Amino acid sequence: MFDVGFSELVMVGLIALLVIGPERLPKAARIAGFWLGKTRNTIANVKAEIKQELHAEEMRQLLQQQQSITDELQQIASETQIAVDDIKINIETSGENTSNNEKPV
Repeated sequence: MFDVGFSELVMVGLIALLVIGPERLPKAARIAGFWLGKTRNTIANVKAEIKQELHAEEMRQLLQQQQSITDELQQIASETQIAVDDIKINIETSGENTSNNEKPV
């Protein structure tokens, strides 16, 4: 994240040693480390929650797409069934018409 080199860390350490003093420096370093860790954990948790929500939203969109495709397929199937039923009726009625029109020889 930050591009901090060794010389910069040494400089920060020396300034902290001068400002805080050698007695309180270890305790201050522990406190700073604690808060840094807590901040990193919080950021990681927020990232995980955002990622989870984005994944959930993607899943919702996929389910909606699947439902619309299923609805279209059901509509096509019902239209096809109606067409097949119409053809059956036409065949039956044309069969009855031809059998009625036959003359005995």
